[in-house]
Formats: sequence, C-alpha cells, structure tokens
Amino acid sequence: MLENSRLSVVFVTRKLNLEAGNIRLYARVTVDGKRAEFSLNRELQVSLWDEKRKRGKGFSKYIISLNKYLDQVFTGLHEAHRQLLQEEVDITSAGIKARYLGEDEKGKTLLDLITYHNTAMLTVLRKGTMKNYYTTERCIKEFFEEMGVEDIPLKKLNYAFIVDFEQYIRKYKPVTRMGCANNGTMKHMERLKKMSRLAVKLEWLEKDPFINFKLRFEKTERQFLTEPELQRIEETIFKVLSTQHIKDLFVFACYTGLSFIDVQELKADHLVKGRDGNDWLYTKRTKTDEPLKIPLLPKAKEIIDKYKDDPDLFENGRLLPMYSNPMINRTLKDIAKVCGIRKKVTFHVARHTFATAITLSNGVPIETVSKLLGHTKLSTTQIYARVVEKKVGEDMQNLMAIMKIKKNNYEGSKVTL
Repeated sequence: MLENSRLSVVFVTRKLNLEAGNIRLYARVTVDGKRAEFSLNRELQVSLWDEKRKRGKGFSKYIISLNKYLDQVFTGLHEAHRQLLQEEVDITSAGIKARYLGEDEKGKTLLDLITYHNTAMLTVLRKGTMKNYYTTERCIKEFFEEMGVEDIPLKKLNYAFIVDFEQYIRKYKPVTRMGCANNGTMKHMERLKKMSRLAVKLEWLEKDPFINFKLRFEKTERQFLTEPELQRIEETIFKVLSTQHIKDLFVFACYTGLSFIDVQELKADHLVKGRDGNDWLYTKRTKTDEPLKIPLLPKAKEIIDKYKDDPDLFENGRLLPMYSNPMINRTLKDIAKVCGIRKKVTFHVARHTFATAITLSNGVPIETVSKLLGHTKLSTTQIYARVVEKKVGEDMQNLMAIMKIKKNNYEGSKVTL
C-alpha cells in the first residue's frame, strides 16, 4: 500500500511485576489493521500511566522526560511513514517499525549489493566467472548514466527496473565489440537475478523482484568441424611460426576436448603413464574443478612430442606453447579461410569437435564422453548427442536422395523386350 494506507501509532503497556504494580511501555504501529510492536525500554508504576491520554501522569522530572520521549517516538514513526511514501515502496507496519529502528537497511543501494556480492564471491567463483560479473556491473553503471542517476535504492530494484535494464542490454553496443544477442542479454539478467536473491537472503529485500521475470534462453547449435574439415587443417603447413603453433594447439584440443584455459594450464607433470601403460593427461577442469583423466590419442601425443625438446617450454614446465585467447581466435579465423572452411572457428570449436566428430560420431558412449569433457551433468553432454543425431538425419536424407537418383537412372535404362 502507498498513499491510501491508514497509519495509527499508540503506546501500550504490559505488566511486569503484579505485586509491585510495574508496567513496561511499548509502541504499537498499525497499518490497515496489521500491527507491529516494539519495546520502548521504559518502565513506571501503573498508577502513573494515563490510559486515555497514553502518557505519563504528573509533573515529576521522570514523567516530563518520559512524555517528551514518547512525543519524539510518535513523531519519528510518522516521519518513517512519510519517507517510505516518498520512496514509493509498500507501506507496512513492519516496514515503518524497521525504518524507525534503523533495521531496514535504508542506505543499501544496488551498487552496495553488487560490491558486497563481488567481494564475497571473489574467493568462491572462478576468475572467468568474476570477470562476467564485473562486466554486468559495468553495464548497470552505464544504464544508470542513461537514467541520469549514480545509483538507486535497493528497494527500487523492481520489475519495471528489470524490464528496462533488459531492453537497455539488448540495445547496448560497446565501441570495442558487438552488442548482446538474446542469450548474452539473459546471462546479464541471470547474474542480476542471483544478486537479488542474495539481497533477499541478507534481508535487504523482502521479496525477490525477479519472481515474475522469466529468463528466456534460446537453444543454439554447437559449432564443430567435420573430420574432413579437421583433416584439411591438420595437413596445412603454415610458414609463420605463431600460426603453426596455434594450429597445433587447436588440433591438440580437437583430440583431447580441453578448453582454452585448461590447455593453458597444462604442465609437464600432468602427462602420466596410465594403468594400461599408455600416456594420459591427469588434470582438473578449471571451470568446475572436476578431475580430468584423458587417454592421449595418437594425434595429440604427436603434438606433445613435437614440442618436448623446446627449451622455453622446458624451463617453464609447460607442455605446449601458449598465446592469448583473442590472438588465437583471430589466427583461427585466418586458418579457416586458408583451409576453405566457412564456419566461424574459435578455439572452443575444438572442444565441440572432440565431443561430436571425434568421439560420439565414432561410437564412444555418451557417459564416457561426459567424463572426458569433465561435465558434472549428463544433460550437458546430451546437447552434443542431439547435434550428432541431426547430422545422422542429414546424412540419411542425402543417402536417400542419392538412392533415388540411382533408382531413376536404373528405371530409365530399362529396355522393354
């Protein structure tokens, strides 16, 4: 309720000691019939209380001081009510009581919440995840600039703000990169939603403002290379040393399923002999901290052997040369062009290629693939299985088309005797 809320403030008593006749004073706040009470930490004899006037009787120093205090409480509660009306929040007896007592986190703002979350999560979330939260924080600050404010009270984090922020993100186009597509927008909203839930747990908000907002992620196809496409890259030799290095890194990831950060973190001591006597990689997936045990396929082993005598790598204890992710992706774009591949090739495409073209398409059980990829849920791996199913369906359609052509040719070549 807002301006039409009915406020009543009265002082009530509770008996403390029946024999001594002592009473304690309480303030009772009522809004539209709902009450909230709190102790005033004041006591007096029942005979000194005027129940009709709701004030102390007489003119003793204590009574004069008490009545003055009661007037201050009365005025303070009405002031709390006025402030809440100005802020255009729901008016409740509990809210007025909390505002008067300084328990409603009046000063908390959205940026306070973001700062609290990012500080608290710094040692919990991965560096890459924190980077995403910082990006969302930057977007919120830029949205504030468009609104003409530096911050907003946390209580103004409501459905209207959420919808307006979503629309801003959809139109948001930084100078240095492309704007957000639907799923990128939803990721920002998902992070803000998680922070709003934290505010509810901290009792900075009474209810989750996202309760009526639905995150709408679109299903996207995982881009991967076919075996012939991967073979074209493998067979192409590049004269520029860094380009050749990046090609090797990409091919290595295609045969191990490792992400960029996991390849970057590979050390010589991650290469071990398995129980089967073959070479394995024993490491952890950086994103989830899940242990990874990957038997090395011959192509991946060839690439490791190629660099085993590199003095720079030996000194740093690394298995492979490394470059920044942006540089790798820029170079892969050129590599794809040279090899006649029209797909958008990034380093992460190697992981998708391992899951589809290298393992699932060659009959490796999905449970095994899930383990090799370090997935915590089988449903994540099943996304790749759907891609493989689609590919099988397309191949069968092509086969049927070829068979139909052959049949027509056969029918046309029949000779009637």
